[in-house]
Amino acid sequence: MNTPTDLTSYVRVLKLASTPSWDEFSKVSSIAGLGILLVGFIGFAIFAIMTFIPGGP
Repeated sequence: MNTPTDLTSYVRVLKLASTPSWDEFSKVSSIAGLGILLVGFIGFAIFAIMTFIPGGP
């Protein structure tokens, strides 16, 4: 592991990085929120199905 080379590559990446615009941030956060809601809904649906099946929790 060559530490000076690794550090220069990290610094180069940080120099290229920039903060997202408000439009980009809002799109990414809304897509992530929809994904979280979808996973939660699927989990709730599985829980509801398992509750109605005899021998469920």
